[in-house]
Amino acid sequence: MSNRSAVSSIELGSYLSQVRERAGIKQAELARLVAWSPAMLSRIENGDRPTEPHELNQLLDAISTPDAQQLKVVLSREWKVLNRPELDHPDQDLLWSAEQISKRLIALANQPDTKKAFERRIFTYLDEIQSLTNLLLKREHQIAFIGSVGIGKSTAICRLSKLEIATPNSLHPMPVLEAGPGRTTICEVHVSRGPGYGLMIEPRSDEEIRADVTDFAEYIRGYENSTNQEESEENTQSISKEIERAIRNLAGLKTGREKGADGKKFSFDEAKNLAKNFSNTKDFVIEILSRMNLHCRNRRDIWHGANNTGKQPLEWLKETFEKINNGRHPEFTLPRRIEVIVPIPLLPIHDLFIRLIDTKGIDHTAAREDLESLLDDPHTLAVLCSNFANAPAAEIRLLLKRAKESGIRGLQDKTALLVLPRSDEALTVKDDSGQLVESVDEGYELKEEQILMSLSKNGMKDLSVAFFNSHQDDSTRFSEFLKERVFHSRKNFQRRLHEILDNANTLLLNYRQEQTQAVIRQVGSLLQTWIQRHKSINRKNGHVQKDLLNQIAHTHPQTVSASINREGNWHNLNYAYLLGSGARHIAVQSLSAAVQGFSEVCQNLAATPEFQEAKELITQAERLLILAYDDLLVKVQLMGETTFRDELKLDKKFWILCQNEWGRGSGYKDRVTNHSHDWFGQSERLELENQLIGMIQREWEAALTRVGALLCTDE
Repeated sequence: MSNRSAVSSIELGSYLSQVRERAGIKQAELARLVAWSPAMLSRIENGDRPTEPHELNQLLDAISTPDAQQLKVVLSREWKVLNRPELDHPDQDLLWSAEQISKRLIALANQPDTKKAFERRIFTYLDEIQSLTNLLLKREHQIAFIGSVGIGKSTAICRLSKLEIATPNSLHPMPVLEAGPGRTTICEVHVSRGPGYGLMIEPRSDEEIRADVTDFAEYIRGYENSTNQEESEENTQSISKEIERAIRNLAGLKTGREKGADGKKFSFDEAKNLAKNFSNTKDFVIEILSRMNLHCRNRRDIWHGANNTGKQPLEWLKETFEKINNGRHPEFTLPRRIEVIVPIPLLPIHDLFIRLIDTKGIDHTAAREDLESLLDDPHTLAVLCSNFANAPAAEIRLLLKRAKESGIRGLQDKTALLVLPRSDEALTVKDDSGQLVESVDEGYELKEEQILMSLSKNGMKDLSVAFFNSHQDDSTRFSEFLKERVFHSRKNFQRRLHEILDNANTLLLNYRQEQTQAVIRQVGSLLQTWIQRHKSINRKNGHVQKDLLNQIAHTHPQTVSASINREGNWHNLNYAYLLGSGARHIAVQSLSAAVQGFSEVCQNLAATPEFQEAKELITQAERLLILAYDDLLVKVQLMGETTFRDELKLDKKFWILCQNEWGRGSGYKDRVTNHSHDWFGQSERLELENQLIGMIQREWEAALTRVGALLCTDE
C-alpha cells in the first residue's frame, strides 16, 4: 500500500490561512505570537515555503481553536488505501473511517488462513467502499435546468444567481443570459464560479458547422425554388432559428425592410439574393463558409477588464454573451457550449463547487442524449421545468418515463420539478369548493397537490416540487430549495457509505463465529437455489430499433431530415444513441423483474429472525446484484450504440435513399420509416441483434456468477 497522505505546500498554506481567518487573527498578529516575521508567514500561507512539523504545530498551538486542533489530527493521518480528501473536505472523519475499515479488511484478506470465499466478500466490500468514497470525494455538483423552448429557464437562472441588470425603462431587471420567447440561446450554457467575469466557449467542429450551413443553404434555396411555401409540412424550416440567426450574422447576410423609390417599405433578404447566383447547394455552402471567415474566429475565452472597456462587469458580460450567442463577435465561431464565469457564489454552499446548466430547450423531441445522461449522473440535480398551467409538462413526463424504462435508479433523489408561473397565475387556482385561493402560497400548495397526484400514476409521487415566479418571487426560498436538494444527494452518499462500513465491521467481528457461519451457509444455499432457477433471461417482444422508429414517428419532419443529412448523428435525433437506449430497454424488460425478485427474496430473508446473523451477507448479495445489473445496462447500451453506429456509417446507400425522400411531398416520415424497417430487417442486422441478446445473456450469467461466488463457503 502506497502512502497517499502527502499535502502540498500550496494546499496547506491556503487552508492554514482559512483556519487563521476563521479564528479572527490577522496575519501580522499570528506572526508576532510565534515570533516570526510577517513575510515568512505570508510565504507559508501563499505556499511558497514548506513548513516543518514543529513549525506547523507552533502555528496551530498559537491559533488554538477547534479548527486548528482538528487540522493537527487530519495531518497526522496516513492514507494507504483511499485517496486523501482535501484539507477542507467536509466529510474528513467519515472518509477516515472508510480508510481504517479498508485497512482492516486488507489485513484480514492477507492472513494465510483466510478462506478464498471470504476473500471474495472482503474485496467486494473494498470495491463498494472505493466507489462510495469517490462519490463523496468529488465536490463538483451540477444543477441542470431542463424544459421546453421559451419556458423561462434562462431568466430563472439569472434571477437565482443575481446575474441581472437594472434598467430604468423596465419594471423587471434584465437577465445577463439572453432571454426571449424561445429559440434564443444557440447552445447549452454553463454558469460557474471563477477568478473573474468571463466567457469561455467550446466550439462546434468544422463538420458540425458545415452541416449547419448546409441546412441553412437548403432552406434558403428550397424557399426560393418553391412555388407554394405551405404546400406540405416538408417545406417548413429545417434549421433552428437561433442557428440561422448566427450563420446570417457570421456571414453578413442581413434581412430587413427598406424604403423604395416610391417611399413604400419592402423586405429584403441578402441570403436569398445570394442564392440566385448558384445552381447547386454545394457551391452556395462554400460561398457562405468563405464569408464566415472561420479561420479568423479562433478565440476561445474573453475576460472583463482585459480590453479596458470601462463597462460594469455584468453589463459587459451581457453584451459579450449576446454577441457570441448571435454570431456577432468577430473573434468567435459557432459555439457548442458557452461557459459563463463569475467571481460570486451561485448558491449559499461553501464546501461544494456548484455549476448551473441552462440546457438547450426541448424542441420536437425530449429523447436526447444530452438530457437523459444528466438524469443518470449522481452529481447532477436535474431541475425539470414546467409552466404553471400544464405542470408537469408532457415532455417532462416523457423524460421521467424514459428514465424509468432505462432502469435509472434514484430518480426522486436526483430530480426535482420546478414550476415557473407567470403574472398572477397562482391566484387563479380554485379549491375543491370552487373558491379562488386567497394567496399565492395557497395557490402553490393546491397546485402541488394536483401535480403530485398526477405524478403518482408514474410512481413519482415523492418528487420534490418548487415554484418560482422569476419576476415576482424572492429567489431566497428557491435558492434554499436547491441547496437542500444538493445536500440531500450528499446525505445519500453518506448514508450508503455508513451502511457499507457498518456491514463490513460486522463481517470483521463475526467471521470466526461458527454459529454465524452455519446460518450464512444456510442462507447461501437458499440464494444459490434462486440463482440456478433464474439464469436464463426472460426475453420480451421488441427490437433494438423500436425506440428510434417511435421517435421518428413522433418528431417533426425537419428534425428527421436534419438527422439524416448528418447520417444520424444529431443531438435532436441521434440514431446511434436511440439504438443504444433501445438495446438498454430490451435488457430492462428482460431482467428488471428478476432483479426485483431477488431483492424481495433478500429482504424477506433479512427480516426473518432465524437468519439475522446472516443479514450482512444478504444485504451485500442484494447490493452486488443491483450494481452488476446497473453495469450490465451500461455495457448493453454501449454495445447497441457502437455496433449499429459503425454499421450505419458504412451504409452510404441507406442515407442517400432516405435523403432523396425529402421534398417529395407528404408522407416523408412514412417513407423514411419504411426504409428503416427494411434496413433493420436484413439478415446482417438481425444477426447483430441476436449478438446483442447473446451479450445480455452472458452478462446476466456473469452477474449471477459474481453473486454466487459471494455466497460460496469453503468447507
